[in-house]
Amino acid sequence: MPSAQSETASDQPPLVRKLRPGQAHRIVFANEKGGTGKSTTAVHIAVALSYLGARVASIDLDPRQRTMHRYIENRLGTLEKRGLTLPTPDCEVFRGENTGDLVAMIRRLEASCDFLVIDNPGRDDPFARIAVEHADTLVTPMNDSFVDFDLIGQVDAETFKVKKLSFFAELIWEARMKRSRMTIEQQRPEMDWIVVRNRTGHVEARNQARLHKALTEMAKRVGFRVTQGLSERVIYRELFPSGLTLLDKGHLGELGTSHLVARQELRALVKALGLPEFSPEQGQLELA
Repeated sequence: MPSAQSETASDQPPLVRKLRPGQAHRIVFANEKGGTGKSTTAVHIAVALSYLGARVASIDLDPRQRTMHRYIENRLGTLEKRGLTLPTPDCEVFRGENTGDLVAMIRRLEASCDFLVIDNPGRDDPFARIAVEHADTLVTPMNDSFVDFDLIGQVDAETFKVKKLSFFAELIWEARMKRSRMTIEQQRPEMDWIVVRNRTGHVEARNQARLHKALTEMAKRVGFRVTQGLSERVIYRELFPSGLTLLDKGHLGELGTSHLVARQELRALVKALGLPEFSPEQGQLELA
């Protein structure tokens, strides 16, 4: 069980590091609650890394909903229909029968990419746990509400002070302990856990302040970083059928000011993740 002194936390990303040759950096998006923008964030980060010239592969661990895979599928359909060529990550749906199949899939895909993005289902299952244990960067999106915070920890109804860790936070703690042993064996980096605050646009200020205080306290207890994510914007839902993203400048028609701000949010999120440097295939591209 983690304690207040067991981990230190910082909002700052880890020191800049480079990818090891032949070793992809694994980014796992995990949250046991739906509606937090997990798949949307995963897709945009994968596309953003592709725009930067990285070789990106992804795994959708939800064979029923397969939201991430459908997004990329829609993207490829749009590119074919319009005769376009835009940076696009590879994406496969995991349909294996056991956790060994998932580990084999991870190793197969990361052999030929710089970053491997895994979109976990919004539930706890053995495959989701294995993905978390293999994460170099673990991203947990949440909405700015105590309903979502309850996934990480419970607060006192009067003081809003953290009372106890949630089952999910304890699960991540256990995964990090297993990960530490894996780090020694496979020479992988320590897991960097980041809680991303999505959809903060219409949250009342007092509630935001209480959440910030609770997250800061919890971050010190279990050792995660906190950063701003993607605000609630209709554009994300509108782009899904085409598979396009806010980075596909010149193919979205006329964008308003809010869309430009959203693009800047995405740039800031990519930077805040503190991912390792890599050697782009086509030079250092900008997030257009």
